[in-house]
Amino acid sequence: MILNHSHRKMSNIRIFKLVAFAVMLSLGMSACSDSKSYAELLTDENHSVNAFLADQRVDNTIPTDSTFAFEVGPNAPYYRLDEDGNMYMQVINAGTPGNYAKEDQVIYFRYTRYNLHAYTGELPNGDGNETEMGYSNSWFRFENYTLQSSYQWGVGIQMPLKLLPIDCEVNIIIKSQYGFYEETSYVVPFLYKLRYYPQMT
Repeated sequence: MILNHSHRKMSNIRIFKLVAFAVMLSLGMSACSDSKSYAELLTDENHSVNAFLADQRVDNTIPTDSTFAFEVGPNAPYYRLDEDGNMYMQVINAGTPGNYAKEDQVIYFRYTRYNLHAYTGELPNGDGNETEMGYSNSWFRFENYTLQSSYQWGVGIQMPLKLLPIDCEVNIIIKSQYGFYEETSYVVPFLYKLRYYPQMT
């Protein structure tokens, strides 16, 4: 049942992707440097992601049973989440079985992200709100991309919750077209370390 639920939600990703891609093209063409075309920036992005993945275990399929039985831990593989290789996810903590997000549910998250263009066998310094307790949690409404508070983060941030419970922790590679909405034209791939929390009532 969860598998069917996930496939039903994928249509929202496709819609968001089309909108983001249109914006990316219009912004990206004007934001490209004088020395590189937008196509060349996309090629650089792929090279940076591939360089990182070359040092990891990679699984090009995700578990297809109803429980999504991923390998878990710091040595788990990076699972390719879409056909085009725009997102790869490593599960650090699979969360509480059955505790899946509901549509329009408020989800808080903390993250650190690393620019994969700067990967040289070791991750560069990251940025985000994961360790800075003075920063507030970021949040979105699950599957509700009509709200700026949700679509500003892009599709990639929500993707793990289509497959895992709310209280999961993952590392996920997100290419620019699935990343932060206002950054799509920069064509920068990031590795995100993400932890999710439900809204406390």
